[in-house]
Amino acid sequence: MYKPYLSVEEYFDNGGLIEENAEKYLTSASRHIDSLTFNRIAAKGFENLTEYQQEIVKTVCFDMANFESENEDLINSVLQSYSVNGVSMQFGASWNVAVIGGVAIRKDTYNLLMQTGLCYRGI
Repeated sequence: MYKPYLSVEEYFDNGGLIEENAEKYLTSASRHIDSLTFNRIAAKGFENLTEYQQEIVKTVCFDMANFESENEDLINSVLQSYSVNGVSMQFGASWNVAVIGGVAIRKDTYNLLMQTGLCYRGI
């Protein structure tokens, strides 16, 4: 069974706000981290990362779980943009949100994950 990078207990100990289905969001965030890091964590093993990398991955997992919980309807929407009475909204082309490999993530959260060196696209 897949184990999220941040346990439910750690999530709530750090002030987590998701009241229902926290495990679901932590698992989803961890799977998305695997996609963004090209499964390097899964291949290497979380316990084999440096303490610095582990701390960042846990922080990113926390942030992504909150983001995905708060924005679930928007993230799961098939629409990229819509407009009603002159008010429009577009997802994916925002100053603070990026869609990378199909994963919606706040840009500051992705920049933090990049500090681990695990997001490098090269060999």
